[in-house]
Amino acid sequence: MKAIARALDDATHQLSRTSDTPRLDAELLMAEALHIDRDRLILSPPDRDVPKRFHSMVKRRLKGEPVAYITGRRAFWNIDLHVGPGVLVPRPDSEVLIASAIEHFEANGAPRRILDLGTGPGTLLLAALDIWPGATGVGIDVSRRALSYAAANARRLGFEKRLKFKIGNWAVGVDESFDLILCNPPYVAEGAELGPGVREYEPDEALFAGEKGLDAYAELAPQLPRLLNEKGLAAVEIGHDQAKAVPPLLARDGLRPRVVNDFADRPRAVLLTWN
Repeated sequence: MKAIARALDDATHQLSRTSDTPRLDAELLMAEALHIDRDRLILSPPDRDVPKRFHSMVKRRLKGEPVAYITGRRAFWNIDLHVGPGVLVPRPDSEVLIASAIEHFEANGAPRRILDLGTGPGTLLLAALDIWPGATGVGIDVSRRALSYAAANARRLGFEKRLKFKIGNWAVGVDESFDLILCNPPYVAEGAELGPGVREYEPDEALFAGEKGLDAYAELAPQLPRLLNEKGLAAVEIGHDQAKAVPPLLARDGLRPRVVNDFADRPRAVLLTWN
């Protein structure tokens, strides 16, 4: 057996004790160590020695550190984002917000102005700007560290002239309206069980929202009606167990909520439009 394949099998076995996706983790770490993409690793693995850094990367993952922090990047929708400690790691669950926006604007024309509340490393806003090249946007976050990652990602993707990032508390002080509002707020209840490494490594302010995980929605609810244009869409992420609790909080001043499932068929977003 070639060295790379043997090392992948060994790492997968080790990571199975601490990860739900041990083979994927091992492949992503090996691809990063070899400076190639995962597709090339799988389809045409190089016949060479295993880089020493691969073993140190596996040790970090065994301690629970997110793969995205170890590699320094994470794919989301059609873009790659640089991430690191202090920012929420983009997750495939959130892609349903982008998919829902695409579906909505197929019948309503492309959005011109986009707002991303709690933008983190720019995840949702940058994905949307990639889809709609005529759009401009605003990303707001309470974390300066997160906004530094967001600004760097925007420059790397060539979007810096089409957006502004602001530090702030949700949309407090924002005095314009938008065609598309995207938001992945913190929605984890204090004391809830999380996957390995999440609580230990990712920022609390991006995860936790009070005793029931609903505090951020209570803050957002009164702000959304004044921000959303007539034919616009607000897409707000929720926890998979919040499909009953969140819609009544967000259904204000004529906004109509609809829950949609993520690609794993779990409730994941509330879509808000005008009646």
